[in-house]
Amino acid sequence: MATAFVSWPSAPLTESLVKRALSNLPVSIITSLPGTHECSKLLQWSTYDAIDHDLTHRNPDNVLSSSYTIRKALIRKHYLARCIHSYLTKHLDSVLKDAVPRTWDLEISYADELDEMWSDQLWDLGNEIDSDSSQWWILKPGMADRGMGIRLFNSKDSLYHIFKEFEEYSEDEDQIDDTSVIISQLRHFVIQEYIPSPILLDPNERSLDVSMLNPPENLQGHKFHLRAYFVASGALQLFMYDRVLALFAAVPYISPTKGRDVNDDAPGNIDLTPHLTNTSLQIDRGEKGVHLLDELSGCHILSGDDTDRGALFTPEDIENIKVQMGSVLAETFKAALEMPIHFQPLPNAFELYGVDFLVSHDSTGLDSSGNSQVFQVKLLEINSEPAIELTGQRLHRILEDLFVAIEQVAILPFFKQEVGCVSSMEVPVVPRHLRVCLDKKVRGPGGW
Repeated sequence: MATAFVSWPSAPLTESLVKRALSNLPVSIITSLPGTHECSKLLQWSTYDAIDHDLTHRNPDNVLSSSYTIRKALIRKHYLARCIHSYLTKHLDSVLKDAVPRTWDLEISYADELDEMWSDQLWDLGNEIDSDSSQWWILKPGMADRGMGIRLFNSKDSLYHIFKEFEEYSEDEDQIDDTSVIISQLRHFVIQEYIPSPILLDPNERSLDVSMLNPPENLQGHKFHLRAYFVASGALQLFMYDRVLALFAAVPYISPTKGRDVNDDAPGNIDLTPHLTNTSLQIDRGEKGVHLLDELSGCHILSGDDTDRGALFTPEDIENIKVQMGSVLAETFKAALEMPIHFQPLPNAFELYGVDFLVSHDSTGLDSSGNSQVFQVKLLEINSEPAIELTGQRLHRILEDLFVAIEQVAILPFFKQEVGCVSSMEVPVVPRHLRVCLDKKVRGPGGW
């Protein structure tokens, strides 16, 4: 009989969804791996650290695992930046050219190291900062998540003070706040250009709480980012789950320049509340800031120039954004495949990723082919083992359907000989709400 090893000690919701998805299969669920593998078929659907990756590699015909062993090119911000930069030098017309903020990565332990970097790997960034003080930049740790360590700056001096602040946290951990990091523990950072023109909507226009509904004359634009779930299976198919989440900032949007306290002596002291849309930093709001992208159809657009402001966000706009997201991540996976040292898809593995996008709004925007592109998707980051519990109870149903879809496209075909319900000649049916973004046979390291 087939066996499924399921272990999510710090993510009980994920564990319950996994077990529910497996309930339709004749598999025996175990919570610890046996010393020797005696099962004819074994599924390891668990956290990355709990998986026996050596077993996955040694038994490709009998072991299926819920994570690729090597995928740093996707999930580490500094590796992803290098991966995309390398790809764009060889593929000048790639959609990634317009879909990824310009990024610099750096390894730093002390603020004083910046002096040398400005004349070396950050030389071109330093020139831009010196020539245009109106441009803002965003600093992110390469290996942190949930909004940790994010800071905004528009000068060399403010970046220096940010790293000095992180040094102080390293010396006195009692000072750490919700977004602080200890620089001595997180030396890898990325600097990205700040997207100055995000699409703005008012989440209260679609509030489930009638008392919170805003009439059109009182609407206030909030920044939001999109969280889309993608499933990679084998070597390699990539699926996009089209029930996309929109995660809103707690307060109305204001540009960093207008939001800066001119009386504050600390150059890097910017109120991040209008800019951070991560639900991990807004636990006190409950589910107020979480919507399905499809639910926002008909909302008034509160960004752009005077001709755009007040127009309605249409189903066509939403579909265009979803198509862009699928194309952008498919191209990102192609870029990762060209870095086999840091991404090696396995035929007997699959993985769920939570991918964050921002949408910029430019009424005069054009895509790489010269066609009008008012809303441009920007890839922010790719997260393994995404924190799905932050979706909230109201939208729990979309998670149930997502995990059942993963079972159908990634797990059922592997067990087809055991369960006897899928003929080897059948063409797998893509479940509802999954879109095929990439279907590519990979050969070489990690492929077949």
